[in-house]
Amino acid sequence: MAIAWVAPCTNQRMIQLTHDKIDPTQLTGQATHPAAGAVVLFLGTTRGVTSDQSSGERHTARLMYEAYNSMAERKLAELEAAARERWPIVECLLVHRLGEVPVGEASVAVVVSTAHRREAFEAAEWLIDTLKQEVPIWKQEHYTDGQAEWVGAVRPTTG
Repeated sequence: MAIAWVAPCTNQRMIQLTHDKIDPTQLTGQATHPAAGAVVLFLGTTRGVTSDQSSGERHTARLMYEAYNSMAERKLAELEAAARERWPIVECLLVHRLGEVPVGEASVAVVVSTAHRREAFEAAEWLIDTLKQEVPIWKQEHYTDGQAEWVGAVRPTTG
């Protein structure tokens, strides 16, 4: 299991890559703070059905995630720092699963607490959108028919 903790300045900061299940209750508890009137939790979960234009509707068995760990951890920390510059964040937690994620389980969590809800929602939305675009974590979708394909960004090859 790969876990990276970013040392706190004045507020709690958690960046984590993990093979373990994501516990939303634990994360929201960690983001709760007397200065925060809003805690926003985004969970990205594995859907059982995927639709796309080329293959129509497909039934998903599970997702597999791989990452360039050191780069992903560094990029997550950069995103968290950038979000703190844009919004008055009290607490921020970014957690992404690696390995197998079955249907119905969470693969990513973004938790943001702020004094007011608007900032928490805006920051959480920006963080998940930017995370999906910029962090080197790759997703392979495994279908119930036995086929599998890399989805989104192409996984880099070595050699």
